[in-house]
Amino acid sequence: MIQPNHIRPIPPSNHHQQAKQKPDWRERRRALRYVPALLRMVWQTHRGYTITIVALRIIRAFVPLATLWVAKLIIDAVLLMTKSNNPNWTHLWELVALELAIVVLGELLARGSSLVESLLGDLFSNHTSVRLMEHAATLDLYHFEDPAFYDRMERARRQTVGRVSLVSQLLGMGQNSITLISLSAAIVSYNPWLLLLLAVAVIPSFLGETHFASLEYSLLYRWTPERRQLDYLRYVGASDETAKEVQMFGLAPWLIERYRALSDKFYDQNKRLSVRKALGASGLSLFGTLGYYGAYVLILVKAAEGLLTIGTLTFLASSFARSRDLIGGLLMGFSGIVEQSMYLKDLFEFFEIQPTITAPTNAPPVPQPIREGFIFQDVGFRYPDSERWAVRHLNFALRPGERIALVGENGAGKTTITKLLARLYDPTEGRILLDGRDLREYDVPSVRRAISVIFQDFVRYDFRFDENIGVGEIDLAKPYFAHPHMIADQQSVGAERLPGNPISDAARQSLADTLLPRFANGYGQMLGKRFKDGVELSGGEWQKVALARSYMRQSQALILDEPTAALDARAEYEVFVRFSELVAGRMAIIISHRFSTVRMADRIIVLRGGELIEEGSHSELVGRGGLYAELFELQAEGYR
Repeated sequence: MIQPNHIRPIPPSNHHQQAKQKPDWRERRRALRYVPALLRMVWQTHRGYTITIVALRIIRAFVPLATLWVAKLIIDAVLLMTKSNNPNWTHLWELVALELAIVVLGELLARGSSLVESLLGDLFSNHTSVRLMEHAATLDLYHFEDPAFYDRMERARRQTVGRVSLVSQLLGMGQNSITLISLSAAIVSYNPWLLLLLAVAVIPSFLGETHFASLEYSLLYRWTPERRQLDYLRYVGASDETAKEVQMFGLAPWLIERYRALSDKFYDQNKRLSVRKALGASGLSLFGTLGYYGAYVLILVKAAEGLLTIGTLTFLASSFARSRDLIGGLLMGFSGIVEQSMYLKDLFEFFEIQPTITAPTNAPPVPQPIREGFIFQDVGFRYPDSERWAVRHLNFALRPGERIALVGENGAGKTTITKLLARLYDPTEGRILLDGRDLREYDVPSVRRAISVIFQDFVRYDFRFDENIGVGEIDLAKPYFAHPHMIADQQSVGAERLPGNPISDAARQSLADTLLPRFANGYGQMLGKRFKDGVELSGGEWQKVALARSYMRQSQALILDEPTAALDARAEYEVFVRFSELVAGRMAIIISHRFSTVRMADRIIVLRGGELIEEGSHSELVGRGGLYAELFELQAEGYR
């Protein structure tokens, strides 16, 4: 039963086409190429554990043969004693003690293997999760806006836990192979036909298991989007972030019914597959039973004819039964490896996704200071898989020390411009110059360090207050998170802030420090309701925290997308008094629907349908009577 992802796009059509039917042998064989890569990852996770596991498995491989052989000797010794007038009890007890020692050793080795493999599994899961996060951090923003990418990332994420079991399976197969070779040598020495009967006993079951394993993978692959929907419905139905609307709008019955319908549909498909598998496995297992008893009868006949001792009879019968189980386990294990390799393919295919926002080798950093600024030359951008141009034919400049405002109705392309400026996307046509050089020629991290952006949909981290501010310049902030000066600063709420502390300085400049009287733990206060003792903030309070992040960065250009939308009039005025001081001598782009905010810009760019239609100061644009003047009058009318 199964338990209830010009820019290079992810080719979903090919994957979804494959998912409509079970993978063929060619696809399964291709998936096996990821097994060596998995072994390298396990080796890199912890070499000592890996070597220990291999050594323990090799030693354990000879325990079954040794146990069966000593048992044969014991039986023969007992039979000999019954016929002897002077039984050798010492020899018998030595054999029993030897068998006991072998069994105890085997148990200890098994426990040791289980312990080390469990520890390695935990480390591997952590190591793989870190690699996933590291790789995801290198990918383009476009990837995270594509549902097909999320499906692939979800499949990869599910492989971080438990996929090390494939390594245990491989080691188990190696161990069982050694055991099988040793037992087979003993069986062949008595009767080679027994091996043929072994094959008859296990091959049909192996083929059936392989068939149904591929069907299970196909079902899980097809249902990746639906399983993500189930996860999301669980989240929406039981989350502090959605609880207010769920209760006010009475959404719970609708969400529950939607979840029930989707989960029942998955259950029905899974049930049909599981029933088919159970019936098929039951039929095929009959071949195994017939093969075993055919071999058993052959051994009994030999024993009845006096060709085998009772000890040898027991040894051969046990060896055959054990060999049948081993061959079946090896074949099923191979089937399982093929099956798991299909899942493993999802993990490594995620690692193969490459970013397109890159820079040439030895790309120069952004100049310090920027001398000429940014120039948009006939810039156009169209989001991947979209026929509509988000912006087009943009021609304007942002000079050092200049403040410009972007104005326009929703969807006019304002936020897209900021993403292009920060190289979260590259233009589809045209180019952006920085000090006369194409922005794509600069080192990407250098470009992003030179620009500070606070988006309208900024993230509300369920971290501490100081961490929520410090993420704006994390390398600068980390030494202060648990620093003694930081603790002292927390105890002096409302007092003079310690000099040289960038976190408290940023909080003061953005007015986020006005929240401190509410916080029992000062800058160490946990925000949000996800964790214990967390404090939830209002939209305006969160916006002050987000603004503090921009003050953390010593960037040469500031981009604020609706920076005061949730602030009251007094707080907005105080923020911009400080903001004017902050941006002195630096470039700034402000996106706002509030004309009280826009008026502070040196130049205003008016956008409509992704194109620049007006440009000038506030007074110039009002005097022209165009779109800006129209929007200004509409807003002013609301205050009259």
